[in-house]
Amino acid sequence: MKKSGDVQDSGRPVPQYPIESVDNALKILLLLGERSELRLTEVAEYLHVATSTAHRLLAMLQYRGFMRQDPRTKVYLPGTALTGVAFSILQRFDVRGVLHPFVESLNRELAETVHLGILDGATVRFIDAIESPQATRVASRFGKVMPANCTSTGKALLSTLSVAELERLFPEEQLPMLTPNSIGSRSALEKDLEQVRRRGYATSDQESEDGVCSVAAPLPSGQGAMRLALNVAVPVYRMNDALRDRAAAALKAAAAESAGMLH
Repeated sequence: MKKSGDVQDSGRPVPQYPIESVDNALKILLLLGERSELRLTEVAEYLHVATSTAHRLLAMLQYRGFMRQDPRTKVYLPGTALTGVAFSILQRFDVRGVLHPFVESLNRELAETVHLGILDGATVRFIDAIESPQATRVASRFGKVMPANCTSTGKALLSTLSVAELERLFPEEQLPMLTPNSIGSRSALEKDLEQVRRRGYATSDQESEDGVCSVAAPLPSGQGAMRLALNVAVPVYRMNDALRDRAAAALKAAAAESAGMLH
């Protein structure tokens, strides 16, 4: 056992009374930050412990919601508690401060409700918003979490994933739906995402809420584990081809301008 004053790989001194099980659980979370998924054998090898010990550690992290296990592949993925903590910190972190000027600029240019969203597993979490100044407007979704396949923001974010990553998020063909217009199958989603990638933006025609249309564009990759997108939401009666094209162009320009700002 190392004594106080010894230094581990992190370069920080080991606590005077280290607790190995706690340390191993934290190491698992750090490993999860480096990899998109974990397997039991990988964790056991990484920690230099028996698979039974690794399984108990993973089971406790799963119990507390810090990890979840894919029922089909049995791999371990980030849980809602872990992403919840991460997003709570994110709300106080500078990402919103850095990107808020883009939300403001789009709101002024288009006079419609603008959101900033982030991918959280198979859902999208809205972390910033400014409502339209017009009397009839789409309400802010700030702080809300919605199925990614049901929103333009979510589809813009999902378009940045590989086929393998998409299959891990949606192991089943059937998908959750919020309205009759929502995409309800993985095959239909994959087809829609092909168009999103070609155009550089996603659309939603009352797929998340009756009476609401929206356009969204993903921010360029290079922001670490964060996948972010900007969104313009419009009452259905006000949406037309001209406004859709204008919003898409403005969103793509803002996304391109934001490249590298979060490095």
